[in-house]
Amino acid sequence: MAQQDCCSQPGLMLPAAALEKMYGACEPLIQVEEVALEEAVGRVLAEDVCSAIDLPGFDNSSMDGYAVRAAEVVKGQPLAIAGKAFAGIPFDGDVPAGACVRIMTGAPLPPQMDAIIMQEEADADGDQVRFRVEVEPGFFVRHRGSELKQGQQVLARGTRIGAAEIGVLATVGHGRVQVLKPLTVALFSTGDELVPPGQPLQAGQIYDSNRHALRTMLQAMGAKVIDLGVIADDLELVRDAFRRADELADVVVTSGGVSVGEADYIKVVLDEMGKINFWKLAIKPGKPFAFGKLPNSWFCGLPGNPVSSMVTCYQLVQPFLQHLGGERRQQALTLTATLTDRIRKKPGRQEYQRGVLSRADDGQLRVETTGAQGSDMTTSMSRANCFIVLARDEGGLEPGAQVSVEPFNQVLGGL
Repeated sequence: MAQQDCCSQPGLMLPAAALEKMYGACEPLIQVEEVALEEAVGRVLAEDVCSAIDLPGFDNSSMDGYAVRAAEVVKGQPLAIAGKAFAGIPFDGDVPAGACVRIMTGAPLPPQMDAIIMQEEADADGDQVRFRVEVEPGFFVRHRGSELKQGQQVLARGTRIGAAEIGVLATVGHGRVQVLKPLTVALFSTGDELVPPGQPLQAGQIYDSNRHALRTMLQAMGAKVIDLGVIADDLELVRDAFRRADELADVVVTSGGVSVGEADYIKVVLDEMGKINFWKLAIKPGKPFAFGKLPNSWFCGLPGNPVSSMVTCYQLVQPFLQHLGGERRQQALTLTATLTDRIRKKPGRQEYQRGVLSRADDGQLRVETTGAQGSDMTTSMSRANCFIVLARDEGGLEPGAQVSVEPFNQVLGGL
């Protein structure tokens, strides 16, 4: 039997159970505003969106070619060319029997025409054309309303608006949309040892990397971030930071100060100001994650180790913000891949090791770790494009094992 993880504890919740508690603790904060289409990118729809028009709005050609009456086409027999139809410039007039219309992609289908023959199957000679094929009604015709009917839903409430959604909204005629106001997240780091990047380090000091990475992640999640900087390990300064953050934000996110050191004041202040719903999870890295309620906001306390803070922000804060902000929760994409190197793990906690997912020459997915998996090693994140997700009871694995992988989404620069 594999040796247990020395940091595991009986009864600690797995991340999925913790998320259910987080979801159950609060109702979404719904505030709505209307914005112009060009201001809607990255926002979340506050209502279902229906098409204002039929799409297409008229029968049209899906090919450059000739509009014909299918019954009049005989392979090799000429038809007269009665005129031309372009996108935005329809053919105007009647088409005599035994005639056709030169037509371009997207142009309206002339009345009584019921098929398109693409130009590659046609031989034009002056004002006549012969076809190398015969057709049936409907060939290469896009019929009115074949994609959408007027009033049909095209996007659901809670959808985050990206380039594709902008395209849909514009296509169906929506110049303005109702969106949810973004959540406000107050962010600060704690620790006397933290120094802003760009300044010289003194003995025992390190650069404050967590806050910069977390701010970027939170902004990618659509939050409006209020950066309160670095707070020294002083109880009154931590109290003041929490008071300001609670007044300003819907959610307060901190990095550091949630473990059990003598100078870790986060838990002390939370006990004074609010309530801790849970503290510590069966997750690696990120065990000291804390979640609670302040007078006016929710609190997510992330560990001080850089990788731990990023993993818990991604796996726990991201879905929580989706729920609280009224966004449709996105299920993580999970794939199965063949492990190419050895993994060290002890049972006891669910692990998120950093990996590089690729496709082998035979088409099969394979994954290798980024190397050493220390929770202080930010390069293990920058080199990765996925998490290798290892279940709580799993032990070490050898090359060739089948493992679950979770490709990074856009919050970590992935899919």
